Amino acid sequence: MKRSTFIQQAGLLSAGLLINKSVFADDIPYESHRPPLAKRNFRSEAVEGAIAQFKARVKDPELAWLFENCFPNTLDTTVFYALKEARPDTYVITGDIDAMWLRDSCAQVWPYMTFIKKDEKLRNLIAGVINRQAHCVLEDPYANAFYRDETKISEWKTDRTDMKPGIHERKYEIDSLCYPVRLAHRYWKETGDTKPFGAEWKSSIELILQTFRQQQRKTSKGPYHFQRQTTSPTDTLPMSGYGFPVKPNGLICSMFRPSDDATIYPYLVPSNFFAVVSLKQAAEMVNAVFTDPKLASGLTALATEVEAALQKHAIVNHPEFGKIYAFEVDGFGNHNLMDDANIPSLLALPYLDAVPVSDPIYQNTRKFVLSDSNPYFYKGKAAEGIGGPHVGKDGMVWPLSIIARGLTSTNDAEIKHCIEMLKTTHAGTGFMHESFNQDNPANFTRSWFAWANTIFGEFLWETYQKNPALLQS
Repeated sequence: MKRSTFIQQAGLLSAGLLINKSVFADDIPYESHRPPLAKRNFRSEAVEGAIAQFKARVKDPELAWLFENCFPNTLDTTVFYALKEARPDTYVITGDIDAMWLRDSCAQVWPYMTFIKKDEKLRNLIAGVINRQAHCVLEDPYANAFYRDETKISEWKTDRTDMKPGIHERKYEIDSLCYPVRLAHRYWKETGDTKPFGAEWKSSIELILQTFRQQQRKTSKGPYHFQRQTTSPTDTLPMSGYGFPVKPNGLICSMFRPSDDATIYPYLVPSNFFAVVSLKQAAEMVNAVFTDPKLASGLTALATEVEAALQKHAIVNHPEFGKIYAFEVDGFGNHNLMDDANIPSLLALPYLDAVPVSDPIYQNTRKFVLSDSNPYFYKGKAAEGIGGPHVGKDGMVWPLSIIARGLTSTNDAEIKHCIEMLKTTHAGTGFMHESFNQDNPANFTRSWFAWANTIFGEFLWETYQKNPALLQS
């Protein structure tokens, strides 16, 4: 099933539960749309405690209801925990697609990291995600999504690339290799536990470093190529599957964006920023856990090289906004000025600790991407936000972009505005979606998209912790 397929029916299906519209009448209390307790995939006492606290103290009943539905959605519906050879093993689907994206699985459990010190079961669950991700990277560092059943043959088996059983899709994206490092580093910092970081995890880091070096394309195009028989140009790569040419400059090629859409210019700037952060985090862990100065030095050297290349090649002068970060460059002096809703994005760089929110170039970039100078910024009757070519329609705003805007804002009015837009565009479902029409939120894609639900919960929880007054009706 293509990720952009509409999962929408006349009765508004949400995470497998048909919703009765009468629930939303003003005189009827909001009712939970979580699965019944016996049908939930996982239960965290710490997360349940957070939900109870939020509901008790946030007086806006709709926001309390949305938080209850959305924040635990990953745990309720998408995680499958087991022990494999006496080690935690956690498979995480995206929602309506039975496959585990390296990016999505990290992003879906990330908001629970703040609770793992006081919830051993939750800590083991996330350790299982780390273990499985390391295994997936070693299976194929160029794949973006995997199956739990390693013998399963993908619906994309005819793609012209090195497809193997157990791989759902083989779109090479820098961020697919960054997100597992981000999760592992945060887990290590929160717990001090090194049990997930054995020989397999270290080998995955070595392979990530090797892959990034290959995709700098200094001496050759590298081993990766990809073509798909499709009517959508964003689903395949030109030039015999290697993408448009680049002039090596120290940056790393990403043949696809976090949206799973093909890049135009392969040096994808937000993902290179993310790679700098991840390489530094991996070096820190390799030094501390394995005392391997050679590997740590290699990781640090690549981070330094990419960081310098970004400052040299990723900044352009815009006639209206001044110095801004380009979205994509090719090393020949060409650049693509836009932003996409998926994270990493230019808008979300501070969320990933890639740049400080006070960085003047970031602030200029932020103004650009939240304006009509960004070809994928949409503003309509219902909301404003960033979309992208992935769903194949103009005017489709992604909640992820509104959430990223709120999480990176230092302005109370802007944060409040983002919350209000999200609150009023769930189309009565009680859940976030992949995208919705700027004028008609009932026209949406993906009724069960756990990443959007959980990060929305993260946004509300962070706001509750820092400025709860913004959540009151």
